[in-house]
Amino acid sequence: MKYFGCILPFFLLLAIDSKPTAAVCGYESCPETKPNLVNIHLVPHSHDDVGWLKTVDQYYYGHKNDIQNAGVQYIIDTVVSELIKDPKRRFIQVETAFFAKWWQEQSEAVQQSVKKLVNEGRLEFAGGAWSMNDEAAVNYQSVIDQFTLGLKWLNETFGACARPRIGWQIDPFGHSREQASMFAQMGYDGEFFARMDHKDKSKRMDKFELEMIWNASESLDQMELFTGMLYNKYSHVPGFCFDSLCTDPPIIDDRSSENNVEVRVHDFIKYVQLLETHYRSNHIMVPMGDDFHYGNAQKNYKNMDKLIKYVNQLQFKYHVFYSTPSCYLNALHQTLATWPNKTQDFFPYASDSNSFWTGYYTSRPTQKRFERDGNHMLQTAKQLSVFADLKSEQQKKDLDYLRQIMGVMQHHDAITGTEKQAVSNDYDRLLYDGIIGGASNARDALRGLTNLPEGEFESCLQLNISECAFTQDSADNVVVTLFNPLAHTSSQYVRVPVKEENYQVTDEKGRVVASEVVPVAWQVLALEYRQNTTQHELVFKASVNKIASYFIKKVDKVESREIVLPKADKKPMTQLEKNLEVLKRFKKVHPMKNVETHADDDSETVVQTSQIKLTIDNNTGRLKTVEMNGVSETIDQNFAIYETYESGAYVFRQKEDVDLKFLEDKVEFTVYDGALVKEVHQQFSEWISQVIRIYEGVNRVEFEWLVGPIPTDEDTAREIVTVFDSEISSNGVFYTDSNGREMIKRVKDKREDFNPDLGRQPISGNYYPIVSRIALEDSNKRIALLNDRAQGGTSMQNGQLELMLHRRLIRDDGYGVGEALNEQKYEKPLIARGKVYLILNSVEESTKVERVAEKEIHLPFWKFFSSYSKVNRNASAKPLPDFDVLPQSVHLLTLEPFSEHEVLLRLENFLDHMVSFNIRSILDDLGGAEIRETTLDGNLPLSEMKRMKFQHDAAGSRPKTAEYFTSQHKPLVAHKSRADSEFSVSLKPMQIRTFIIRKE
Repeated sequence: MKYFGCILPFFLLLAIDSKPTAAVCGYESCPETKPNLVNIHLVPHSHDDVGWLKTVDQYYYGHKNDIQNAGVQYIIDTVVSELIKDPKRRFIQVETAFFAKWWQEQSEAVQQSVKKLVNEGRLEFAGGAWSMNDEAAVNYQSVIDQFTLGLKWLNETFGACARPRIGWQIDPFGHSREQASMFAQMGYDGEFFARMDHKDKSKRMDKFELEMIWNASESLDQMELFTGMLYNKYSHVPGFCFDSLCTDPPIIDDRSSENNVEVRVHDFIKYVQLLETHYRSNHIMVPMGDDFHYGNAQKNYKNMDKLIKYVNQLQFKYHVFYSTPSCYLNALHQTLATWPNKTQDFFPYASDSNSFWTGYYTSRPTQKRFERDGNHMLQTAKQLSVFADLKSEQQKKDLDYLRQIMGVMQHHDAITGTEKQAVSNDYDRLLYDGIIGGASNARDALRGLTNLPEGEFESCLQLNISECAFTQDSADNVVVTLFNPLAHTSSQYVRVPVKEENYQVTDEKGRVVASEVVPVAWQVLALEYRQNTTQHELVFKASVNKIASYFIKKVDKVESREIVLPKADKKPMTQLEKNLEVLKRFKKVHPMKNVETHADDDSETVVQTSQIKLTIDNNTGRLKTVEMNGVSETIDQNFAIYETYESGAYVFRQKEDVDLKFLEDKVEFTVYDGALVKEVHQQFSEWISQVIRIYEGVNRVEFEWLVGPIPTDEDTAREIVTVFDSEISSNGVFYTDSNGREMIKRVKDKREDFNPDLGRQPISGNYYPIVSRIALEDSNKRIALLNDRAQGGTSMQNGQLELMLHRRLIRDDGYGVGEALNEQKYEKPLIARGKVYLILNSVEESTKVERVAEKEIHLPFWKFFSSYSKVNRNASAKPLPDFDVLPQSVHLLTLEPFSEHEVLLRLENFLDHMVSFNIRSILDDLGGAEIRETTLDGNLPLSEMKRMKFQHDAAGSRPKTAEYFTSQHKPLVAHKSRADSEFSVSLKPMQIRTFIIRKE
């Protein structure tokens, strides 16, 4: 009954307010400012997390308010009702996921009223993506996708007036340079956020530098973005929270004995005067809102109306009015003022000297990996949907659902791992459902594109533990269909879980492909929840342009040898020995040839392919040297433990005066020496093991780690890292990626703009997000680690690289989630498995090798399994577009259905030289009639992009009029009837260009 009072006036007003109006939105609709006064832009807003303490649906419907009093549907209901009452009122909506759900439930009359609000600039969309994404743990591909999704929905629903002009990243825990670059490439005029290192913020406040120009790319020109830091987080003025969730006094006027107008005006002016001492223009933005505020918008607006009225009546310096972030930015742009410069990023974020928010870079490692699987399936399903021209309503629904769930997963309390466990479980459920829908689309497409019109095309989602239901009984007469999401033909090794038998693999032309059977690490076999019918993996190398099938057939048995397990000491039974006991129930396990166990001798063990040589020190059982790419380096790889007490989902806090504890026990290891793959199986402790792999013809070393269950006790949590020590003279300098794109130079204990407070947390304060790679180098050599999910990492010693793999904690860190990060799976503490890849190279050759590897690691072949009996010899595979016409440095970032007769194509140059090519053949292969170029998100013609240019402090003379950026090149717009030369495309280093192809 709480909201009943708003409902009747709402619908009465709809009848009055639904007349069509001309669209006067955007900057033209901004409220008038007063040049001789200080203009206070009040920005009503509600920050609505797409899952955090409650699930997405619980937040939307207002369910389980005992956890958090929040119901997004009621917020939007009451805000719309109140906006209709007064044309001066404004509100910004951020999370498109919630608004789209609300929109579908509204009557046509309500929808018409909302369209009028949008067309008049009274309801403004900020950010505009499906969710407010994190900026540390996200990959740029997924961020672009979720902005494309949100902005497309807004454009199709409301038209041009709904297009956001600013990024509103107020709640992420640190900010990436690549995020700013993406905003600029989408044509945004600026972004605002609310979290910055406390030392950085303090310095900037003193120097009038809370607002700045961010140079967001070292490679791309004109990637400048105006960026502003909010003063008081994103919250209302202290003491002026008028929401039902607050207890601040209302503004009482008229002749009441409780009249407090003068006091309230005085308090507000006092706060504004404080802000005025930290901002350099006569415009100040003041947010009025907070988490899930405006459930009763009437109360908010009624009091804000009075605040505006009386502040403007009772003094003559400040002009207060309803505004929006874009109107505020427009006002700043018109001042022609100059601003300080920013070139790096805002990581790590520290809220105080003991709180560096660097734990979430690694929190919930298996969910971070699952999100990557979701993106992998999304890119696969999108491309296959284009190739097969899938158009049924169910197919569109399944693909859209996966797009939407992946948008939810980018949220700053999803991919970060900073949500409650129940919410994490719900994210897993949503993502699993989305992947299943995407796999259904892929199956439909492959049935039409291959010679398996009735193929099962099953996906196996537990290959990370060498398990696949399709092959668990038999891999005889199985077809493995591989899909390559990359632009170019790729050769990669494929691993299929199989029983201990001999197999022959052939390609589509009947040629025998070299293969071998490899034993699964016994530590994986010992997992209690794993079905152990398959204890081996069949390994073969596949070469795939887009789609290729390989056929597995069981053949007569030849020779095999038993697996040799590590020796167990004669001591009380440890967990390690218990795991070995588990193996006794298995039948004999037969590995590859040349099996050797090394435990007691003093020699070295050499494991090598034609390209890589590894030396294992038998005294320690650990890696000792690596030779590859003509470079040799001493590299010692180990695991270590941070013992912590006050760490939480957000914060990594090391115990003071407690050093990193390396695992010092001798490592038992076994070498498996095959023709295609060499493996070193290592056991570091009872709950940490690893497989080091090198493949013939592959120029990187793979480390597949298995960590957990991590032990804890009453006062000690543990956070597990892997450390690579080399003799490279890095001098405190290392490099980390920004959302999987450009690298940023890091200097130990240093920041670009301020001196960090590292007295209490020197290690956490040197941690950075690693989404795809971390590297260090000297004048000759470079070592890089590439990972398969987001993690935290650092270099605390010269020549040393460190990645955090897994965390199990015992306390909450006090930042809202309200429970310890202590994940349970199958009613046991979480065991995580993942991969890290090492590349050693000369400095001159490193960039290309690392970036090519990045693409293969991020988007490897997707495996689909079918029965050989489903092959139709009379059916032939359909021809597919040939993207091999693109230069080798060009990545097929996106190919997806965009509308009924349109396809979105996004191409990226990921190397450091300019390339030119012609895409006419691709247009023809896709059945295109015409092509047009857009901004990065795909929703604005590039020819229409016009974004604000701001002046640097050191720019010299100021311009006389406001300036703007437009496209640096002539946007490609061409019909198929035009000459081939009209379809020429050039890409500068790291440039992305986006096209919409209209089909015949």
